[in-house]
Amino acid sequence: MTQNIYDNENFFEQYAQLKRSTYGLSGAPEWPSIVKILPDLKGLNIVDLGCGYGWFCRYAQENGAKHMLGLDISERMLSKAKELSVDSTIVYRLEDLEQLELSPNTYDLAYSSLTLHYIERLSQLLKTIYQSLKSGGHFIFSSEHPIYTAPMEPGWSVAKDGRKSWPINNYQTEGRRVTDWLVKGVVKQHRTLGTYLNMLIKQGFIIKHVEEWGPTRQEIIENPSLDEEIERPMILLVSIQKPDRK
Repeated sequence: MTQNIYDNENFFEQYAQLKRSTYGLSGAPEWPSIVKILPDLKGLNIVDLGCGYGWFCRYAQENGAKHMLGLDISERMLSKAKELSVDSTIVYRLEDLEQLELSPNTYDLAYSSLTLHYIERLSQLLKTIYQSLKSGGHFIFSSEHPIYTAPMEPGWSVAKDGRKSWPINNYQTEGRRVTDWLVKGVVKQHRTLGTYLNMLIKQGFIIKHVEEWGPTRQEIIENPSLDEEIERPMILLVSIQKPDRK
């Protein structure tokens, strides 16, 4: 079972203070890049894997999606999502993605934001997603970039001139990472970039877009705290598609 850190009271309270929690999609700096790779959502059946507060579910509904299924392991997250959602086209369900079962050939789009790096049995989840997609269906996801998840003891090294460097030791050593983020003991799974891509290829997906996200100069001007993100990619964005057999 995936660690359910989001139902930790202290973690949840601190998570609620983040910009992406208080401002939704507009508070996520990578969101403009995600919008560019989304298909037209009108009339689609969509599943959101790790839906959190349900921000994407509501965005899809507002942009014409036919039906949204939001899945999350956290009861606190789902409670907040239900509180913010009033439309009957959105259904939220408590699920451990490690054990997920979905109806085959059901969804036009699977979406996941910053969730896959928590999943140990990722190959099985990808198989489930692939089978659940209709012919020609899309899967778009973000995850923490492998360079970000690599070190056993993550943290910036700062040179005398103030230049920051991110350690990438243990990059080739895949597996469990225990880090301190908001609280101590958050469990994540590190994989190399090659492992991610080869998992997708082996499953049968067509890779459409891969982006090692970083802020633009204008975004740094508007939000100076993003300046350190140019030193290493924190987020990986991927768009893949199930082959169209029609």
